[in-house]
Amino acid sequence: MFISEKGEKNMRIAVTYENGKVFQHFGHTEQFKLYDCENDKVIKEQIVDTNGQGHGALSEFLGKAGVDILICGGIGSGAQSALSEAGIQLYGGVSGNADNVIKAYLEGNLTFDPNVQCDHHEHHHEDGHSCGEDKHGCKGK
Repeated sequence: MFISEKGEKNMRIAVTYENGKVFQHFGHTEQFKLYDCENDKVIKEQIVDTNGQGHGALSEFLGKAGVDILICGGIGSGAQSALSEAGIQLYGGVSGNADNVIKAYLEGNLTFDPNVQCDHHEHHHEDGHSCGEDKHGCKGK
């Protein structure tokens, strides 16, 4: 986020995105919806493809896109560290309609999990579910 000479707050927010909703697994997201905001109002929206870049490259992708804030569902600790190093503020553990989530954030009402973790990557559990099912907080695919 930066403040212009006129005192306007400008920021770019990225949301992991699929079919209008917050996608639940950062490292597997195929799209981000980017919101350019000025003085707590969305002035531009766009959907960008990640081209299947995977965990490590996504924080670099977001940094190059000028993202200040990431809102997502599940995210692993390695990706969290990479985002922190890139200066991107994280709001994880979020679900629902992406546009509604942005509205809640801008109004100061976003519900998120500051301790979000997703340590289960594409493996199967004894109870028969695989990572991606809504069983243990990692709702990704």
